[in-house]
Amino acid sequence: MRLYKVIHRAPIRVAKISTKRQQLRFKRAMVALKIALAQEKQETKEMLTIYRRYTQGDVSKEDLQKANAQFVDILKGLGLGVFAVLPFAPVTIPLVVKLGQWVGVDVLPSSFNINKSLKDIDQQIADEEQQHHHAEKTAKSDVKPPVKK
Repeated sequence: MRLYKVIHRAPIRVAKISTKRQQLRFKRAMVALKIALAQEKQETKEMLTIYRRYTQGDVSKEDLQKANAQFVDILKGLGLGVFAVLPFAPVTIPLVVKLGQWVGVDVLPSSFNINKSLKDIDQQIADEEQQHHHAEKTAKSDVKPPVKK
């Protein structure tokens, strides 16, 4: 009943606020995904260098365990990739993750289990937008007007 009163009094304002909220939620999710993928990329590069050093014979057991853990993470990601191809992927993937948590099996790669605070994600969004605006300004200032003769 209260929501009806709010919508009845200011429907445009309520629509704008809900749209902004959804946009912010989507941005946060995309930034968190970007962070996780960047971390996964870095860890995979480290894994490959460790395996390269292993073929030459100069690697410690701790480094080799770290590389093997990253290899398991890659296999976990490939396993979830199978579900991404199936129909109803937006339903099946969260279901598999939740079922894995319920059973006690970690289905997601380690980089996707990060729990960054919303403040950190919002700060990163603001930094990226500021860099984007700065890049646009420098691109506009680099363009020289044509010289009239």
